[in-house]
Amino acid sequence: MGPDDIPLFGMLKSRLGYLTERQRVVAQNVANADTPGYRPSDLKPFSFQASLMSQGSGEAYRGGPVAPTSGVAMIATSNSHMGPSHAATAWRATTGADSETTLDGNAVSLEDQMLKMTDARMNYDAAITFYQKSLTMLRMAARKPNG
Repeated sequence: MGPDDIPLFGMLKSRLGYLTERQRVVAQNVANADTPGYRPSDLKPFSFQASLMSQGSGEAYRGGPVAPTSGVAMIATSNSHMGPSHAATAWRATTGADSETTLDGNAVSLEDQMLKMTDARMNYDAAITFYQKSLTMLRMAARKPNG
């Protein structure tokens, strides 16, 4: 049994993967800040529900179908609820318009991209800290008692 078998660590791993991918997308946007006609992209926000749906299957990261494998499933209790076809995948790149577009059609705002990069970094640091604290707690629980 490894740490990934514990749902908390699996969700943290998924969150860290999302944040790594978001850093990559933002870096790509910054690298293309002078490319004529370039439109910046971003990822869908990370959702707890998508993480639960992908728990135990690596399909969400690879963009494949996501099936509930951890015993958690959505249940529609009313006809007005969205069906399973609207279930969120863990993440996919989405193209969005930033606040300004230059004459050559480039829509990358470096200020917005730096804010996104800072946000991703802060969330990554928080997830790493939570991961480390959880591992410390598991080690303490597994340690032989003194005396």
